Amino acid sequence: MLREKGATIMASIFTKIIRREIPAEILTEDDEHISFLDVRPLTKGHSLVVPKKEIDYYFDLDEKTMASLSVSSKKLARAIKKAIPCNRIGIAVIGLEVPHAHIHLIPMNTEKDVSFSKDRLQLSSAELSDIATRIRKFL
Repeated sequence: MLREKGATIMASIFTKIIRREIPAEILTEDDEHISFLDVRPLTKGHSLVVPKKEIDYYFDLDEKTMASLSVSSKKLARAIKKAIPCNRIGIAVIGLEVPHAHIHLIPMNTEKDVSFSKDRLQLSSAELSDIATRIRKFL
């Protein structure tokens, strides 16, 4: 449990991944950030870059954390682009689905690939593992 302004709140699913309480295909990790594949991706290679400090709203991040999150995202985006055939890596900050600031990196060929209203892919653990291995080769 975390404490925020005197209220007890539950750890986010991302905090549980950081603590290794929930399995994930982790791509990168350092003292401040972690990145992993989205288990319900819009496209193959859809990844999340997350600060380890649990802050709900992206624009509540301090400037240093926001800047380092962006730099970490850039490094991962380059690796994803090399591993997953696509025209570009789209970036999105939505912030409604999990109460923990994060950046989506989404391999895309058209704007429709980054539509969060479309159905998500259902990939097996083996498929996710294969995608993660391909991305890690370029990190």
